[in-house]
Amino acid sequence: MWDVIPDGLPAMPAPLPHPVMDSHTHIDIVARPGWGPAEQIEAAAKVGVDRLVQIGVDVASSRWAISLAQEHDAVVATVALHPNDAPRVSNLDESLDLIRAMAEHERVRAIGETGLDFYRTSGEGLKPQERSFREHIAIAKRTGKPLVVHDRDAHADILRVIDDEGVPGDVVMHCFSGDPEFAEQCTKRGFTLSFAGTVTFKNAPHLREAAKNTPLHRILVETDAPYLTPMPYRGRPNASYLIPVTVKALAEIKGVALQEMCEALSANGERLFGPWK
Repeated sequence: MWDVIPDGLPAMPAPLPHPVMDSHTHIDIVARPGWGPAEQIEAAAKVGVDRLVQIGVDVASSRWAISLAQEHDAVVATVALHPNDAPRVSNLDESLDLIRAMAEHERVRAIGETGLDFYRTSGEGLKPQERSFREHIAIAKRTGKPLVVHDRDAHADILRVIDDEGVPGDVVMHCFSGDPEFAEQCTKRGFTLSFAGTVTFKNAPHLREAAKNTPLHRILVETDAPYLTPMPYRGRPNASYLIPVTVKALAEIKGVALQEMCEALSANGERLFGPWK
């Protein structure tokens, strides 16, 4: 399907000793000519990233995620309205109804990414954003599927809303961005923290400390591709085949063997998202 990584993308890292998953990726955004879903899935598998969670952020991308998961055994889907999109849709009730219907699909394994974003949304947009978040929590509860939470500059309010609505069975904090104290508050509630390439950034010692203190059974790894590419490739496009870079960093932060880190990440993902095939 492909011979080399496309120009502009980092070189392929060494394969991991045990398969892991990318718990949060946007294959549709990563795609370019000659670097479509099939090529990305194949490249990831070659380095031991054999399972991918394709994230829905609006009605169209949620439908696309389900279609991709139906075509590829290596992919499962999530469905949601992104917190920054919720205030912008023409009819929030109609969009939420469509997400509710798609949430029942067998290849949909989580509800998200939903949550709160106080960096890009403010003022009048905050009310529909929070309402959408609450509705997604209800969908997660009804379906028994994990909730994938987007949290940007909104730590306290994320906890406020979840505590108010009641914690769903499982919560994944996508691209965890808090400090060790916030990590502790999350894990006390039974949340799983998903770490992206940001944990490798020089200006993120708080993330490394949070990861160090988080129990191994409460950790996932993700790309959020094409964003948040790990060091030393920061600023270049991300893709699922680069997961090994972040996994190796997490193993060093946790002080565990790479094999043990991989086995834990794989087991955590299977527990949350179920079997891929």
